[in-house]
Amino acid sequence: MGERVRGHDKEPNERSVEKAYDPLDPSFKFVDRQDEIDPFQDESSRAEMSCGHAVTPGSLTGWCRSLLSKGESKFTCPALQPDGKKCGAEWSYPEVRRFALLTVEESDHFEKELACIVAARFKACPGCKTYVERETLDNLCFQCNICKESGKPTMQFCWQCLRPWKGRAPRSDRCDNDDCSDKVLELLQGCGTITLSKVVGAEPCPSVRACPTCGQMVEHDKTNCKTVLCPRCNVVFCFMCLKLKTKCSETSNSFTVCTSGVAPRQTAIPNNN
Repeated sequence: MGERVRGHDKEPNERSVEKAYDPLDPSFKFVDRQDEIDPFQDESSRAEMSCGHAVTPGSLTGWCRSLLSKGESKFTCPALQPDGKKCGAEWSYPEVRRFALLTVEESDHFEKELACIVAARFKACPGCKTYVERETLDNLCFQCNICKESGKPTMQFCWQCLRPWKGRAPRSDRCDNDDCSDKVLELLQGCGTITLSKVVGAEPCPSVRACPTCGQMVEHDKTNCKTVLCPRCNVVFCFMCLKLKTKCSETSNSFTVCTSGVAPRQTAIPNNN
């Protein structure tokens, strides 16, 4: 979430580039049944994934993109089984890339997102040096079970500064070690201000915002309207009041000030997916 991306004020349109399988490609197993991720996809050819469910490249791309936007590093099949339960089979990234017909740009986006997710969820324990996964995202105090199982003193460390834990737990902001801080929050609280030139009567607002849905860092280029499109989760929100565009537009348009005013600097990373 620490990566800053410039927002755009255009609505997402993932169907602008239609993708379809080559029916003569022998590397795919084609099946004569509907897309089992999105039955409304209208591509003529449907291929069978390793789990046995039929997909089209468009539905697979959209589904896996949505998983990434929620911070998921595993691609799992959402198709329903005859008993009404989700399949849940895990697909490898190479399989997803091939069956989704990912473009160079899409592959680059997927791989960067995966890298960010893994970096946020996996770190080396400072005690045993084993990579461990953080599952409780609202608590920085991490207890390494590998240290405990190996007979070593249980290693409780801070996920943020990677030093032995100090202070009370659980905590989501910092431990009591000196200089333990969240660099992303420091950016939100310490960035400069901008004035959106195309918004009539605009007041200065922070130059960097966290998407109110997924927490992605977004900058505004100052020359467009006040709404931006989050490049991670494709939500359109107002850069000034931080409300979703649909809510903000109930009382003002994209080129006039928000009735609720400019939202203050954010003090927490949103994660509402």
